[in-house]
Amino acid sequence: MLNFAHSDNELNAWDRDHFFHPSTDMGQHARGETPNRIIEGAEGVYITDRDGKRSLDGFAGLYCVNVGYGRKEITDAIAAQAAALPYYHAYAGHGSEPSIRLAKMVIDRAPEGMSRVFFGLSGSDANETNIKLVWYINNVLGRPEKKKIISRWRGYHGSGVMTGSLTGLAAFHNLFDLPKAPVLHTEAPYFYRRADGSMSEQEFSKFCAEKLEEMILAEGPETIAAFIGEPVLGTGGIVPPPAGYWDAIQAVLTKYDIMLIADEVITGFGRLGSMFGSAHYGIKPDLITIAKGLTSAYAPLSGVIVSEKVWRLLEAGSDSHGSIGHGWTYSSHPLCTAAGIANLDYLDTHDLVANAADVGGYLLANLMDALGDNPIVGDIRGEGLLAAVEFVKDRDDRVFFDPSQKIGIRIAAALLKRGVIARAMPQGDILGFAPPLCLTKEEADTIVSAASAAVEEVAASL
Repeated sequence: MLNFAHSDNELNAWDRDHFFHPSTDMGQHARGETPNRIIEGAEGVYITDRDGKRSLDGFAGLYCVNVGYGRKEITDAIAAQAAALPYYHAYAGHGSEPSIRLAKMVIDRAPEGMSRVFFGLSGSDANETNIKLVWYINNVLGRPEKKKIISRWRGYHGSGVMTGSLTGLAAFHNLFDLPKAPVLHTEAPYFYRRADGSMSEQEFSKFCAEKLEEMILAEGPETIAAFIGEPVLGTGGIVPPPAGYWDAIQAVLTKYDIMLIADEVITGFGRLGSMFGSAHYGIKPDLITIAKGLTSAYAPLSGVIVSEKVWRLLEAGSDSHGSIGHGWTYSSHPLCTAAGIANLDYLDTHDLVANAADVGGYLLANLMDALGDNPIVGDIRGEGLLAAVEFVKDRDDRVFFDPSQKIGIRIAAALLKRGVIARAMPQGDILGFAPPLCLTKEEADTIVSAASAAVEEVAASL
């Protein structure tokens, strides 16, 4: 651990005076009205700050530290690669051993029919790549009007200009002049928040597919290029799809010759108890977005997994029009891909995908047992090591709290007081859990006990 020997007061002042934090109330933070927490160390599922407070990280950073903290196998791999070859680009056929090996490892684990991997650095830039590839392919096919991309409300696909447009959350649009054309948004597969409470899951899935088809027909099928969706809605509320959803959606896409992009930035590499969410739900994508679990965030790395069908079209385009004009300076960065190799080896060696299924089921069942009868708990849901608790004013009629009451934020703060980190999700009073895949049942018990006490504390104050 590095120690720069600066005082806490000095660091706190520099933080408020010089550091531009993402997703932060900037004025309040700069004025010292909100806490800042300087994280100093981590091991397993725990992080420790400079004040010595140890917290169980029930959100794995941002759904990303899948193998847990402090894995020397990964840090040693990064150090060894830095000593041998810290950087070289991947343009014009150049490569490095870790980049080539990691591409092979990803394809070996990917759903059937996938062919190549293009590496970037973040989920946002991977989805920018997806957009460009979709447009490129339709130009190669002589379909210049087929460019619109349909996303879902509450989906999260990044925070760039185009990827922020794909995202279907107001906080990522407000005051940024987003979303931009040619992005459209259709119904979120959010069963708990369905308008017609009498609908079954299958009926709601059919409704979502019908709404998608209505949009396609209204816009003109000849103008719709692709549909993008997370296997499980992540930042939009941690919402597993209702029964029959992906079968119904894929039937519509096939009918109108529309490409499918599976955004697996969160679900890829084990979080659902399966290596990929696409395999978990029977999704057959043309493109898959990966990031987070690819390196467990030990180094920034993302990727686009390209299907064999799409690869053949890219080859044809390059044969006709020359080298594809797309890439990033840090595509396939050797340090990051070395981290990816060590991370996937660790994931396999310690059987963490199976652990995510086992402990994830245990965590969800115990959350239901502990919180299911609480009058402010409306829904408890999850899949693998993803779980969410949604809070309501009236559970019988699904009446939600006024956002100004900040119930989810207050419960997350009460949980942190008890040494457990969870995330207050946007656009609703929802407490999200996405712990490292190495979580034990004993650690799951710690999460449930703290969550139960935090919910009781806030409920008693209402």
